[in-house]
Amino acid sequence: MIAFVSGPVAALAPTTAVIEVGGVGMALQCTPQTLAGLRIGQEARLATSLVVREDSLTLYGFADDDERQVFELLQTASGVGPRLAQAMLATHSPDALRLAVSTGDEKALTAVSGIGKKGAQKLLLELKDRLGEPVGAHIGQQGIGTPATSGWRDQLQAALIGLGYASREAEEAVT
Repeated sequence: MIAFVSGPVAALAPTTAVIEVGGVGMALQCTPQTLAGLRIGQEARLATSLVVREDSLTLYGFADDDERQVFELLQTASGVGPRLAQAMLATHSPDALRLAVSTGDEKALTAVSGIGKKGAQKLLLELKDRLGEPVGAHIGQQGIGTPATSGWRDQLQAALIGLGYASREAEEAVT
């Protein structure tokens, strides 16, 4: 397992970050919230999870170890693969997911693309004992359904940079 990658950010795309590690560009699939915190040329350290499939090796990147741990726990539920787990983390923060599962909030899970009512009920049953209680103090402020970000402006700025705009131009466009 590759626990983390560290190095300068070489490139950003809508779902991918490329981190240069020892002269090799490592492509990591990331949530929009993780990508929003990255800037091309700046140093980054991302926790990772390597998913091995018959036809591919895919590296998923996370802002912190807690996000990676929740990503891996989500995949222990039947029917949840890495893409759905990542979609869940793109929609909800790790603590918001824990709160949704511990309180049986079916509506929060159906807000995730790819999860219907029956799927949400099944996930609530399977994950209740696995995810545990929320550990962060941000739940009251963040709430369920609010991604763990520093705001939509950061996401928009990261998207503009990913499209090729200079960092200064993207910052001016957002403010």
